[in-house]
Amino acid sequence: MNSSSAQNPFNLRKDHDALLVKDVNVSAKFYREIFGLREIPNGGLGDHIRWFELGDKIQFHLIESEEQPEKKKGFHLALSTDDLEAFMEFLKSKNIHFENWPGIKGKTNTRPDGIKQVYLQDPDGYWIEVNNNSL
Repeated sequence: MNSSSAQNPFNLRKDHDALLVKDVNVSAKFYREIFGLREIPNGGLGDHIRWFELGDKIQFHLIESEEQPEKKKGFHLALSTDDLEAFMEFLKSKNIHFENWPGIKGKTNTRPDGIKQVYLQDPDGYWIEVNNNSL
């Protein structure tokens, strides 16, 4: 067994994230139009669940529910882009508020590792980080 497989002996990988949302249609429109997520079949689970896929085949599920967790910036979804500046201009053109980690509107901040980031909220108040980490 090499050191890589010893650290992850079962070859675990990210499969999907799921969020509980108040109105699945409103949230689906937001994630489709703002992040360009592609909707995929939801496995016959009903109209209250919508599935999306990022370009790297990782899925993102929206589940309509009355249950709503507390939303804090420290608990967030993180996405990366090759062109953070263009994404910020796109958000401005759509009148979507974004801010840096300290909360300054329309600004980025740079993490200690040199990655720039911004934060925005979806229609349910979930925080989303978008950064320029081009792994």
